Amino acid sequence: MAIFNVFKKKEPEKPQKKAKPKAEKKPVKKEVKKPVAVPLKPKKASVSSYRVLRAPQVTEKATDLLEKNQYVFKVFPDANKTEIKKTIEGAYGVDVEAVRIINIPRKKRRLGRVEGWQEGYKKAIVKIKEGQKIEILPR
Repeated sequence: MAIFNVFKKKEPEKPQKKAKPKAEKKPVKKEVKKPVAVPLKPKKASVSSYRVLRAPQVTEKATDLLEKNQYVFKVFPDANKTEIKKTIEGAYGVDVEAVRIINIPRKKRRLGRVEGWQEGYKKAIVKIKEGQKIEILPR
């Protein structure tokens, strides 16, 4: 085991001073600091909400979901669940329990002879904690 001592730094020896006779010292008790438990606050949205959320979706089905503490939002196609969760928590100040995402495909529409496509979109169903509320339509 002496091989490992080669890599340790050696402290220079200090010259010894003349020792004066002193009174007996009492052992000093060192106070041990215990770590204090600090409650963690949820992080605020680091993602800007205008890059994730388009608009709340107000339909019959969406209003029925309000009874179950679930809210429906249209989101941008490149948004993912974690971004949506952080954005909702930051923008509305609620705790999100779950996020479900649905991709609505584009649909073929026709008006007379003219055919076209109705654009598809992505929507998110967000479930929040019991007792919390999001005011979607201001009164």
